[in-house]
Amino acid sequence: QVQLVESGGGSVQAGGSLTLSCAASEITYSMGWFRQAPGKEREGVAMLRADDYTSYADSVKGRFTCSRDPAKGQVYLQMNNLKPDDTAMYYCASSSGEVSRFRSFNPRMYEYWGQGTQVTVSS
Repeated sequence: QVQLVESGGGSVQAGGSLTLSCAASEITYSMGWFRQAPGKEREGVAMLRADDYTSYADSVKGRFTCSRDPAKGQVYLQMNNLKPDDTAMYYCASSSGEVSRFRSFNPRMYEYWGQGTQVTVSS
């Protein structure tokens, strides 16, 4: 059982930055970040694998960066130039296996999930 705890959410103005952290009891092969806004489906934001492959949703490319520090048991999501459309609950997810690039943002590929951290971006 992998335990994931997100932190670092908050309220910022458009154009601002936040760094989300995910404290993991184990950094598994594939780690992902998802988000869900009220009334919308959960969507993938970023994925990072142990082979250093990364994948980003088109809506965040160039603005978000995912990284990990296995020694500290942490996965990070650096978010720059935030927009009101980025407002959502952000979740860290974990898969013990290799999530293919074609399924990077399929929630069913991930076995473990954190409780989420809220990000609110005002215009």
